[in-house]
Amino acid sequence: MPQFIALPAFQDNYIWLLLDETTLQVAAVDPGDAQPVITWLSRHPEYQLCTILLTHHHPDHTGGVLTLKAATGCKVWGPTNDTIKGIDRPLEDGFQICLFEQEIQVLAVPGHTLDHIAYFCDHPSDPWLLSGDTLFAGGCGRLFEGSAEQMYASLQKLAALPDNTTIYCTHEYTQSNLQFARAVEPDNLDIKVRLEVVEDLRRDGRITLPTTLALEKRTNPFLRCEDSHVRGAAASHSGSMPASAVQTFAAIRAWKDTF
Repeated sequence: MPQFIALPAFQDNYIWLLLDETTLQVAAVDPGDAQPVITWLSRHPEYQLCTILLTHHHPDHTGGVLTLKAATGCKVWGPTNDTIKGIDRPLEDGFQICLFEQEIQVLAVPGHTLDHIAYFCDHPSDPWLLSGDTLFAGGCGRLFEGSAEQMYASLQKLAALPDNTTIYCTHEYTQSNLQFARAVEPDNLDIKVRLEVVEDLRRDGRITLPTTLALEKRTNPFLRCEDSHVRGAAASHSGSMPASAVQTFAAIRAWKDTF
């Protein structure tokens, strides 16, 4: 298993570093800014950046790629999208890649963007997921390019992974996401307790990630669109009862956009 380190970037981004303690190689995930990675590498000269993994094309996830590639000679893997400069290996849904002798599955998860992919390692005891801006702790990404149907299907694909999957997403949105979740399900005790814990963490300036799929299924309204309480909340806010889980998702996603 690699070691995961979160490097803060911009206002609320995280650049995840995956460290292989055997080879002393590093993979960086969505480095929108090169400087945090370069600073970390300068403080840990025994490590070498070998790979960059990208989930989608937004600049806050790709802006540091060319600088890091020029400085280290690393290889860049990412979605098949000609607008992303510097990719050495374009990836598509179903591809299998090997990182630090671990097999990683590429999952297409359109919705936030049309090119969005996630990376899943089905480790026997510690599966993990790099979810980018698709699945957040307590929430999900905005629909900038895809449809509600696409995003709901993408979230359902991720929800089908093992419950003990550790999820590494790329923004510190947990507190605001759970405040919304509490509005959707005010009687959900799991959300209440989780929000209290997260508020304590943020009060101390601490990170709220990673999360687990099991926890998300209990507290993330976007993974709970078949729950009667979530459907009821969507109906109360939109003025009509959604006819399907997809419609429930669309209603609460639109609600969250203005929350």
